[in-house]
Amino acid sequence: MSSSTTAPIATPQRVSATRSLLLQLTSGAALGLVVLYGVAFAESPIAHNAAHDVRHVTVKPCH
Repeated sequence: MSSSTTAPIATPQRVSATRSLLLQLTSGAALGLVVLYGVAFAESPIAHNAAHDVRHVTVKPCH
């Protein structure tokens, strides 16, 4: 008896779903970074105090 092992073939639906998921994750991460840096450099004292530690962790001057 012989048994053969074959690799699964990527279907167009699976590839499309994977690309969609990666695009969503990348877009979400990019939006999060934009918001984070926007708040980190805000002039408002509330936003400044909320993002103060982030500024120091990312080695950004804040004073």
